[in-house]
Amino acid sequence: MKNITEMRDNLTSLYADLKSGAIEPKMASEMNNTAGKIINTLKVELIYAEQRKEKPSIAFLDSQAV
Repeated sequence: MKNITEMRDNLTSLYADLKSGAIEPKMASEMNNTAGKIINTLKVELIYAEQRKEKPSIAFLDSQAV
């Protein structure tokens, strides 16, 4: 996955698949858990940069990233 926008699109598709029964709840839960862990690592990076009074360049958060 290239960036946060793609992650959001994937999670939206995951929700639709779960709702339609195309994916098992356990698999959806694990995928959501993994996405949450990725987002939490980004939060740590942003908090650290804020404390250092820096503005980080995080490609994953750039919706234009390739």
